[in-house]
Amino acid sequence: MVVVKAKPGESMDRLIARFRKKILSSGVLLEYRERERHKTQAERRKENKYRVAHLREMDKKYGRTG
Repeated sequence: MVVVKAKPGESMDRLIARFRKKILSSGVLLEYRERERHKTQAERRKENKYRVAHLREMDKKYGRTG
């Protein structure tokens, strides 16, 4: 859970910006989007297959290892 308390004299815009930054860095939003819709095992395998293929392509293109 992300908690952001207002600092003395801090504007609401700045408070919201700090909150958004914490949400993004904590990975809460990413997890929410993953859980938003139930995925079948076949969908998960398909996504993983494309992700691995993309990573291999990037490794080949940029010569990264590991």
